[in-house]
Amino acid sequence: MPLTALAEAERIPVHFLEQILFNLRQAGHLHSTRGKRGGYSLAEESSMMRVGDILRYLDGPLAPISCASITGYERCTCPNESLCGIRQIMIDARDALSGVFDGVTLQQLAERTLTRFKEANQHPPLLELLATNLRTQAAEKDGDPEYLI
Repeated sequence: MPLTALAEAERIPVHFLEQILFNLRQAGHLHSTRGKRGGYSLAEESSMMRVGDILRYLDGPLAPISCASITGYERCTCPNESLCGIRQIMIDARDALSGVFDGVTLQQLAERTLTRFKEANQHPPLLELLATNLRTQAAEKDGDPEYLI
């Protein structure tokens, strides 16, 4: 699927989406294929990719403040960090966020989203676009569509 079509379906600026997909490819989360039938695909099964890993890669540590971060730790101005109540609350918040995001795979996230659309009797714009794209490819290739995004 052309990047511009994906951006349009999801209402994301093209340049912003290009940067996200480029970064995810550089990190090894996506594969890309050039050419008329090119596009992006996941580098591993969606059932193996945790939402937390993707968020950390794109946005950095999940901790609300740097002194509560595991991967982006920076000492704060507290005279004794180990006694700071605010830091402890932020560590609890980090752990709660990590638990939620690391407990959900991309497959589960997609299933949740599809379920919500189905309950609302709607179709996600991306699926509508994919279906149209695949029908077009099938017609062009005599019934042999490629399933690349």
